[in-house]
Amino acid sequence: MLENCKSAQERWGGVSQIIDRWLHSRQSLLVSFCQLSEKKAIADGDKEAEKSVRILCQQLVDYVSAGHFEVYDQLIQEGQAFEDTAGLEQAKALYREIDSTTDVAVDFNDKYLETDDLSSLSKDLSELGVALETRFAAEDRMIDTLHTAHKNQLA
Repeated sequence: MLENCKSAQERWGGVSQIIDRWLHSRQSLLVSFCQLSEKKAIADGDKEAEKSVRILCQQLVDYVSAGHFEVYDQLIQEGQAFEDTAGLEQAKALYREIDSTTDVAVDFNDKYLETDDLSSLSKDLSELGVALETRFAAEDRMIDTLHTAHKNQLA
């Protein structure tokens, strides 16, 4: 039994590291987003703004991809390992909420990866900001539901 606890700690403790890395990338994404959002006016041909948008797009795609292809899977596996039926049900609803924001992120990336026309950037950043706020809140609840809730069981 002690060996099983040790294995669980080793296995699910690693999820904390994945989450920590992911949340660090969230912080970098937010810094880039805020810096770009603070620009009052962006002139045509503003190379610095164009570069900032491309960096934001890359961070956005990396963050969203890591969530969908790494973090959420780990959280679901942890919930399954602890037979947390209620947590897994809640996670399904949270995933639907998160997934609804993915289209906004992908559309933003697709639009600004293909153009140097930043005339509607302020409006699009505003829409993206709302989606990110919704996404981050749902992701935080998913982490609490499927990971943080099991920490006592790992000790």
